[in-house]
Amino acid sequence: MHEWALRSRGPIHTTANFEGRTLAFQMPDRGGGPTGPRIRVGRPSRRVRTLLMTLGVLAVLSMVFVMFSGFWTDWLWYRSVDYSSVFTTTLWTKIGLFAVFGLLMATAVGVNIWLAHRLRPPLSAMSLEQQSLDRYRMGIAPYKKWVLLATTALVGLIAGASATSQWRTWLMWVNGVPFGQKDPQFQMDVAFYAFDLPWYRFLLGFGFAAVVLSLIAAALTHYLYGGLRITSPGARATAAATGHLSVLLGLFVALKAVAYWLDRYGLAVKSSDFKATDNWTGLRYVDANAYLPAKTILFCIAVICALLFFATLWRRTWQLPVIGFGLMVLSAILIGGLYPAIVQKFQVQPNEQAKEAPYIEKNIEATRKAYGIDGVKPGDYTGRGEVKDPAQQRKNADAAASYRINDPNIVSPTFQQLEQERKYYQFPSTLDIDRYDGQDTIIGLRELNLAGVDKRNWINDHFTYTHGFGAVTAKGTATAEGTSGAPAFTESGLPTKGMLGDYEQRIYYGEKTTQYSIVGGPQKELDYEQDGGRQVTTSYKGKGGIDVSGPLNRAAYAVAFSEPQILYSGAIGDGSKILYNRTPKQRVEAVAPWLTIDGDAYPAVIGKRIQWVIDAYTTTNGYPYASRTTLGDTTADSLTDRQRAVVAQQNQVNYIRNSVKATVDAYDGTVTLYEWDENDPVLKTWKKAFPGTVKAKGDIPEELREHLRYPQDMFKVQRELLALYHVTDAGQFYNASDAWQVPNDPTKADSNAVPPYYLSMKLPGDTAQQFSLTTTFTPSGRPNLRAFMAVDADAKSSDYGRIQLLRVTDDNVDGPEQVQSRLNRHGPIATYVRDLKGADSTIKYGNLLTVPLDRGFLYVEPIYAQGRGSEFPLLSKVAVVYGQKIGFADDLAGALSQVFGAEGAPDEETPPADPDEPPTEPTEPPVTGDGALQDAIADAQKAYDDAKAALEKNPTDWAAYGKAQAALEAALQRAADAQRAQPESTPGSEARPEAEPDAKPDEGAPGG
Repeated sequence: MHEWALRSRGPIHTTANFEGRTLAFQMPDRGGGPTGPRIRVGRPSRRVRTLLMTLGVLAVLSMVFVMFSGFWTDWLWYRSVDYSSVFTTTLWTKIGLFAVFGLLMATAVGVNIWLAHRLRPPLSAMSLEQQSLDRYRMGIAPYKKWVLLATTALVGLIAGASATSQWRTWLMWVNGVPFGQKDPQFQMDVAFYAFDLPWYRFLLGFGFAAVVLSLIAAALTHYLYGGLRITSPGARATAAATGHLSVLLGLFVALKAVAYWLDRYGLAVKSSDFKATDNWTGLRYVDANAYLPAKTILFCIAVICALLFFATLWRRTWQLPVIGFGLMVLSAILIGGLYPAIVQKFQVQPNEQAKEAPYIEKNIEATRKAYGIDGVKPGDYTGRGEVKDPAQQRKNADAAASYRINDPNIVSPTFQQLEQERKYYQFPSTLDIDRYDGQDTIIGLRELNLAGVDKRNWINDHFTYTHGFGAVTAKGTATAEGTSGAPAFTESGLPTKGMLGDYEQRIYYGEKTTQYSIVGGPQKELDYEQDGGRQVTTSYKGKGGIDVSGPLNRAAYAVAFSEPQILYSGAIGDGSKILYNRTPKQRVEAVAPWLTIDGDAYPAVIGKRIQWVIDAYTTTNGYPYASRTTLGDTTADSLTDRQRAVVAQQNQVNYIRNSVKATVDAYDGTVTLYEWDENDPVLKTWKKAFPGTVKAKGDIPEELREHLRYPQDMFKVQRELLALYHVTDAGQFYNASDAWQVPNDPTKADSNAVPPYYLSMKLPGDTAQQFSLTTTFTPSGRPNLRAFMAVDADAKSSDYGRIQLLRVTDDNVDGPEQVQSRLNRHGPIATYVRDLKGADSTIKYGNLLTVPLDRGFLYVEPIYAQGRGSEFPLLSKVAVVYGQKIGFADDLAGALSQVFGAEGAPDEETPPADPDEPPTEPTEPPVTGDGALQDAIADAQKAYDDAKAALEKNPTDWAAYGKAQAALEAALQRAADAQRAQPESTPGSEARPEAEPDAKPDEGAPGG
């Protein structure tokens, strides 16, 4: 301890000169003795000081290394995928924005604080109010430079950090490419609204922030040093303070004038509520005739008001600028608010349709262009099918489509049960549709599932179980013989064998692969297990991944992943690589952060490798007059989950193009971007910003092109817009007399939109089948069918992207939900469902396919049965509806024969349903005591028990299981025949199906 003593025999007097004024202090003598008061000051020992300094240095170094590790690992990852230019371009852009706008904000605030201090009045002239601030001035005085630096640094850091988020806006502005299209109001190129206006608005917002912060800082400084007075008599501000603050206020008003001018152009991309549509964008009558001239007038008033504020530098009075500012505010209320309301009330509303017609036409034209549907014109189609020439129509039906009776949304559990092979493998819940050898094929990858690993630990999770194995495919149009409805696999087994030939089967990158793995080092990986449990091991040889054999990288990843074992584990050595960011969407989004990613990545075997194919979009919300849509809502349907959700950079858009096709190699993670829309100005802009990242369209390999298809999310956006924008007449559009909606999925319990279906089919006027993506529409608020939409989805077709829209002219054609209700009420189907339910089985309804046929529509729906204790469904029946005819048989051919009058086939007609009448629930029939029916039910139960026993005895004995299933089907058919043979005791005594007839048969089952 050290001590110092202050000794005096009386009060202590001292003086100090502060800011030109002499100040006196007096300290009374409290010692009362020769030694006076003592002040004891504790001083830490040298060892403690050294320890504290060491801990402080270590803390700082740790923080620095944590920040460095994030930067370093990001750089290593981008370098590993050969997209380091994306990382550097983005990084330098953010650094540049941070530095420039941070420096501008710091300079603006700092200069105004310095200027306010420089313009302070002499303290000797200060009032009592200012004398009370002496202690604050004295406290700041020794540190005023540091206070100034700290204040400016803080606002600069905040402003710079905020500016970094505008890196996309900056790159689009500096690299913008003209659209070659002009808006109808101002005749400005669309690029001005898409690329320029967002940047100008950012600059304007930054300018407002800088002026407001400078104004606040200057006002506080003037008040602290006497330039402004609140309670003192006399003038409230010195002449210098008046001039200084007036200039800042003048700058604020001048920026407001610029805002008024930009608001004029902003009307072209302004969203508003309108009777015609909820997402109206662009000018309306009141905008063009009231708001637009009002903004121009307010601009002129603001310019004059700003000049009045600047004039105070000479007049030294605020009288005129305050009057001008008050007039500007009053004008904003009257001209900018009240006048447009009067125009809307007394000019527009009495004759709104006529007044708005020219603007509705502009909105329709712009919206159809922005979403790529400007060439779509509905064609009339009767829609009511009748069987007039059974033989010819049956031949036409066979040629109309390749009917997919294996629903990829239903058969995933079947793939899982029959082809999972090991618990640590899994298939996606919804499989994908592709084409191989010209046939619609269901494909799924056997990906890694760590939840199925018996012994979970760090080594197993990240070193041993590292990859999935093999692609499994099945025919979309047929089932395997002798399996009672199992898919006909064309590639199966472990390792897989079949039509795909020899290819790299290891799957290190996939939709389910979310954990990191460390491969290629001393620790061997489990490749797969052969029959008998013999393990085959491997070591990763791909070019993907980042080397972690060195201490720096190991330490960086140990920090980045919060996993210290990476730093010292002996399982990591020479050749070790770490794999992460392993889902296809993650990788494409990382290398092209300016793209919006489609929700459904799908696998294809291309060039002896499994490639994930990802559709990517360029979007903007700055297309003038084009109505906006919310991507997350528009692309949602009954199959959407987190995995299949669209990855959107901006949720609301009013322009979209499928400009990029991307691939991700499932083995080494290589990401390749291919240009697809060569005329898209947004893609051209991003290619200028990130040169060399997107390959030319001509570089797409021919083998890859065979598997490219029209993307689902793009199609969903277009169908949502066409539900309203198929109308091109302004009057009809305003009245919404022909508004459509996407129907709910009739096979699902929740009220979600029916998903679009890929299907090879022949549309009216076509001579051959084309791989297509299809959907249906119903009138708004009604269940009957109103339109059918299909797009040529084959990338090799010369008509790729051609959208055909068939408007149903008959108002009594059943829609999907009505068709499902008719099927539920159909006698044989109701009986079949009831009997299976009695045997404790579950019914799952597959995709209800809609195919145009002979001026009508043919509906095809596969029906699956899942027995008690069974984990997977098998195709059991196929239902077909054409007009008033319903077919229900073991296979598609039998159902078509029933519909088109094949000899001996039962043909039951169902009266047409009233489109306005909700489906009625069929009543439960009385239990019959007929001997034949009881025998059939007993045989069905025995066959079911035999099937269950066969699986329990030998899970792979599919021959015995198939034999039992065949016996079960035969017994159920005899039960159905016996039921039909009984006389009806009461009207409406059909058997009740398993679920409600209003299109919700199986709440928990995947459908569509």
